[in-house]
Amino acid sequence: MTETQPDSPPGSGTGGGTWDPGGAGVLTLPSGRLIRGRGLRRPLPADAGAPPTYAVHLLGKRPPAVPWEARWLRWPDFRLPADRAEARAVLTEAWRRAAGERVEIACYGGRGRTGTALACVAVLDGVPPEDAVAYVRRHYDRHAVETPWQRAYVRRFGGQEP
Repeated sequence: MTETQPDSPPGSGTGGGTWDPGGAGVLTLPSGRLIRGRGLRRPLPADAGAPPTYAVHLLGKRPPAVPWEARWLRWPDFRLPADRAEARAVLTEAWRRAAGERVEIACYGGRGRTGTALACVAVLDGVPPEDAVAYVRRHYDRHAVETPWQRAYVRRFGGQEP
């Protein structure tokens, strides 16, 4: 199940634009799109500037409301998304919006689920599925994607239809 909060059209977030490529947690994709990964247990980065315009929260239970547009994707800790087709649609939307918006993908710790989702977004951006985990570990967090089934999910993600 996903939810969007608040009810606003794409791109209507605060200030528009994308992230600073050198900002905390910002992953630069091969296309040049910028997307930020973050652990929700930590406050927003001090150097973040403007807040996200769109966020995807990967949690097992409903997250608290935020003042920007956000989607909740049910994804329990150390596991995989509850609905894989929905996950693909949500991550595709995040990738699409990252072309001109400040998109953030976040779970509680910012490594396992967030890293897995970022690796899937990297696949959507053209990184071969077998290289996506290494790409995210190199460019986002060396501990990203924590479990063998998360790594397998990224490899299989490349073979799914858009």
